Amino acid sequence: MTSIVLVHGAWGGSYGFRHVRPLLAAHGHHVFTPSLTGIGERAHLASADINLSTHIQDVRNTIFYEDLDDMVLLGFSYGGMVITGLLDEFADRVNHILYLDAVIPNDGQSAIDTLGPMASKLLDTVTDHAIAPLPRELGTPEATAWSNARRSNQPVGTFTEPVRLGKPIEEQTLTRTFIKATKDPNESPDSGFWQAARRAQESSAWNYHEIATNHMVPMTRPEELAQILLNLAES
Repeated sequence: MTSIVLVHGAWGGSYGFRHVRPLLAAHGHHVFTPSLTGIGERAHLASADINLSTHIQDVRNTIFYEDLDDMVLLGFSYGGMVITGLLDEFADRVNHILYLDAVIPNDGQSAIDTLGPMASKLLDTVTDHAIAPLPRELGTPEATAWSNARRSNQPVGTFTEPVRLGKPIEEQTLTRTFIKATKDPNESPDSGFWQAARRAQESSAWNYHEIATNHMVPMTRPEELAQILLNLAES
């Protein structure tokens, strides 16, 4: 069976995939959802020293210690930065890489460089080396309250450190998919996520899907996301 690694986004944690994991595991796949240091389940480790390299190391350790190969590797939102930073080392272990409503950085770009108009607004909110979470809505007020209560400050170094990538993503020897959430009422057409979506749409190197929901796809449309992942894992 395939190893599926799901990397969560900013201000979140691996709990964001709690509805996706069992759908994949029910088909016999091995599912890994590493928690990134300083946020989510590891918010108690927050410090000014945490940066993108820390989060890349978090996932690198999961791949190394679990000895993963033949992977489907997914990065959600900011998680696109993290999975990109793993490619120079692990591209030969990845069968398919999937960017879920995520940024797609080039070599030398930081998350701030990819986020479009919201970038300067986020930097304006930095307090004590961290960025306060953006509020996100789910399907019901109860689900929204549950999720927002678990969103934590994001260490600013994770957004300002550039990623390193020796070969453009389109030239990597793996297959690529981008999934765009198309019904986020608060998202502008020139957001970093729409910029990434257009990059994928316009390139024959990418597979492209849309899911009609807001940005929080793993929580709002877990079944649709799981089906796309299953199709990739079993192809």
